[in-house]
Amino acid sequence: MDKRQLGRSGEKIPVIGMGTWEVGDVQNEGRTLEIQAIRKGIELGMSLIDTAEIYGYGNAEKLVGDAVKDIRDEVFIASKVSAHHFGYDDVLNACESSIKRLGVEHIDLYQLHWPSSKVPIKETMRAMEELVSRGKIRYVGVSNFSVAQTLEAREALPRSEIVSNQVRYSLTHRSIESELLPFCEKEKLTIIAYQPLDSGRISQAKIPQAILDKYGMTPAQIMLNWVTYRDAVVAIPKASNPKHVEENATAIRARISGDDYRAISRKFE
Repeated sequence: MDKRQLGRSGEKIPVIGMGTWEVGDVQNEGRTLEIQAIRKGIELGMSLIDTAEIYGYGNAEKLVGDAVKDIRDEVFIASKVSAHHFGYDDVLNACESSIKRLGVEHIDLYQLHWPSSKVPIKETMRAMEELVSRGKIRYVGVSNFSVAQTLEAREALPRSEIVSNQVRYSLTHRSIESELLPFCEKEKLTIIAYQPLDSGRISQAKIPQAILDKYGMTPAQIMLNWVTYRDAVVAIPKASNPKHVEENATAIRARISGDDYRAISRKFE
């Protein structure tokens, strides 16, 4: 699995990782299958695992913890604090709770899940810097932040840096291309694309058959290849089925050409 630099840090993360939205709520055989999916992804080099305290009311973090408990050093864990926990003490407590559910000593990337209009960003970022100083988190990220909100958040971090912005990005959700993506490319911030397959709702028929045949890929693989074409972007498709995870992992075994990237882009304009 190819890797890309995380923001301005020296950290390298996989181009294709795994997301855990709507994962962790099932039991018995379903839960076993989800753990198998995460383990298969790690085996295939998809060592970036993204979760959040709000996913399954904490159950997604517990599932991730169970999946990586004997291979913690092999994975890069990202989680998110919800906007209703953006107060200083709330951030600290939320992080401790996530660490406990994950069964780890620290979180590699801790992200602000959504912007908040109720808590000053300086207060929230003061708590994030405290978590860095305590060794509870390694890197600070944001999610669903605009350019202006990202700049404000960055200015509120005197000793640390924002390394990433996790946003929705797919062939059918491309609003970031006008302003946010160029900004992140210029400022060397990683875009972590969630729902890169748009939860399976993208029309596969719109992918030119000639391109599918040329690369020997499925429509989903071409979609992931397209999403991660630009160097600033990594993707975290949902990981709940080992077969789908294996399909995702091989989506960038070859890179589509610039001409094919543009042809696909035009099809979904």
